[in-house]
Amino acid sequence: MPRTNFNELLEAGVHFGHLKRKWNPNMAPYIFMEKNGIHIIDLHKTVVKLDEACSAMKQIAKSGRKILFVATKKQAKDIVAEHVKNVNMPFVTERWPGGMLTNFPTIRKAVKKMSSIDKMATDGTFDNMSKREKLQVTRQRAKLEKNLGSIADLTRLPAAMFIVDISKEHISLREANRLNIPVFGMVDTNSDPNIVDFPIPANDDASKSISLIVGKVCEAIQEGLEERKMEREKDGSPKDAEEQEEGKKRVKKSPAKKEVLMKEEDEDVEADIEAEDEDQE
Repeated sequence: MPRTNFNELLEAGVHFGHLKRKWNPNMAPYIFMEKNGIHIIDLHKTVVKLDEACSAMKQIAKSGRKILFVATKKQAKDIVAEHVKNVNMPFVTERWPGGMLTNFPTIRKAVKKMSSIDKMATDGTFDNMSKREKLQVTRQRAKLEKNLGSIADLTRLPAAMFIVDISKEHISLREANRLNIPVFGMVDTNSDPNIVDFPIPANDDASKSISLIVGKVCEAIQEGLEERKMEREKDGSPKDAEEQEEGKKRVKKSPAKKEVLMKEEDEDVEADIEAEDEDQE
């Protein structure tokens, strides 16, 4: 049974595309007709593509990996932030920090800086600072918070990316493609569906349409997270803890093995950053 109801999509205006003269010919398979100079998206195709995307995202969430949501356009920002916070996934709704994925260690340094400022506030360092220094540090923290936001918790590259309006977010899309990160995207009639792995033909300008699609995707992620939780409870957490402890012992025994394990598990780039910091010192 499909996840999405045809009438739901119709009511949310998911079928409204752009003017005919603005179309991308690669969207032809997903266009149902033209009405009053505007292309109408074939919602039967949207249902199929949305279900495909939801199933894939559910599996990613079930495997415990992260999906990064990108939506910097005005009408999508708040909607995406609201939905995505509920499933605890990272998102970018302000400006996309160039090189966020391709230059990930640098972004992690900025996150580290944010953490060190937070630490200063709690360990009493702030008390020994002048008013001006405090103000400068606080402003720096606010700027980092605005630019990084929820990606502060992203300790390694995301397993996938979800984009609202692939034409607007072309920089983030290019970075994901370069790193072979699968991309899910809302694709309107003016965009090229061939440059994303899971295109969802839909109106990416109307708030109702964005809210419906992002909501369905987040529901699928929530299902994946719940199934993961149930499976772990079924298998028994103590076993996981024992395995982790055993892994730690193996790492302690051999430094060479530690490097191998970190590589195998694709651990976060914190180690690289620390090494770079030491070199600079």
